[in-house]
Amino acid sequence: MQFDVVIVGAGHGGAQVAIMLRTQKFEGSIAIIGEEPELPYERPPLSKEYFAGEKEFERIQLRPAKYWDEREVTMLLGKRVASVDPAAHTVTTDGGETIGYGKLVWATGGSPRMLPIPGGDLPGVQGVRTRADADAMKAASETAGQIVVIGGGYIGLEAAAVLSKAGKKVVLLEALDRVLARVAGEELSRFYEKEHRDHGVDLRLGVCVDAIEGETKVTGVRLSGGEVIPADLVIVGIGIVPAVEPLIAAGADCANGVRVDRLCKTSLPDIYAIGDCAAHANDFAEGAEIRLESVQNANDQANVVAKGIVGDEAPYHAIPWFWSNQYDLKLQTAGLSTGHDQAVLRGDPSARSFSVVYLKAGKVIAIDCVNATRDYVQGRMIVTAGLVATAGQLADTETPLKALLPA
Repeated sequence: MQFDVVIVGAGHGGAQVAIMLRTQKFEGSIAIIGEEPELPYERPPLSKEYFAGEKEFERIQLRPAKYWDEREVTMLLGKRVASVDPAAHTVTTDGGETIGYGKLVWATGGSPRMLPIPGGDLPGVQGVRTRADADAMKAASETAGQIVVIGGGYIGLEAAAVLSKAGKKVVLLEALDRVLARVAGEELSRFYEKEHRDHGVDLRLGVCVDAIEGETKVTGVRLSGGEVIPADLVIVGIGIVPAVEPLIAAGADCANGVRVDRLCKTSLPDIYAIGDCAAHANDFAEGAEIRLESVQNANDQANVVAKGIVGDEAPYHAIPWFWSNQYDLKLQTAGLSTGHDQAVLRGDPSARSFSVVYLKAGKVIAIDCVNATRDYVQGRMIVTAGLVATAGQLADTETPLKALLPA
């Protein structure tokens, strides 16, 4: 098989490359290689609406089968790329098939980071990345008496919220001294900790897991102090490991993902990388090299690649944004708060509608908005503009954020 463009990875980024190529009137042949048997679908609902049973799988598919057929995008599903030959411009699957490409787009994301501890691979210890993961969690949770969630990031908190709302007994364990510690300030962390505890979650901070107990399946989680927490299901949400091994073996420049330039090109000829697995210099991180695990980043980088392939090259420059649904709370984030030296509270957390604005050297670098959509929309504007403002100006809820922008 030979295609003008081969896309490895059938997630948001991979699908968006194919969609944008056809939108840009690209007439060459396109193939998407995906490890899962399913057509491309949304990932965020896996720990939210799909896990909760609020959305059927068909509703989270990015496009129906007819769409891909009509646009002549070949779907090679249930296949994993085992190796890449940059000189021959081919990839080889785990089934031994060799597929040639003109341009290769690596959009594989990553696999859930699991716990390298005794019992970490026992049945009933579950990561969250695929439909199969979510289905396994749903099935196991129906009969589980107590569920332990390890990790106080977005995935762990969202799973805990769904399970708590379903009436399950949930224990959430976080190794650091607050939840969302890597992505938000203390004000937001403490708010979400209180929300989860108010909803019945046994949330424990600063705890270390030594082992998962059980013989044929998980029965408990042993902490470093010796306590064993009974568990019929353990959900692990501690990040991902970028899926870039074939590119590393092929000689690509990699460090915490595969390195790409402003056009999302890797160090290998005619090979791009996008999404969760791509380490890139980000303008909103002061040019630091980062990986962004978000749908926004995957889609924006996909658009950069598709336009580049059709000859309309433009460097990646997009404000990072994220969201999380927990209980009746919608968290929306714009920018990156890492490295902030000031956090300004805007509104009243007790009203369950407020924002936190993050500054560095007086410049707005990020905003977290809880049930505050207007602040979020205008917050994106002030982060993009690099607004310089005082704490008093930002805290004044009577003044719209956009009013602080220069005329």
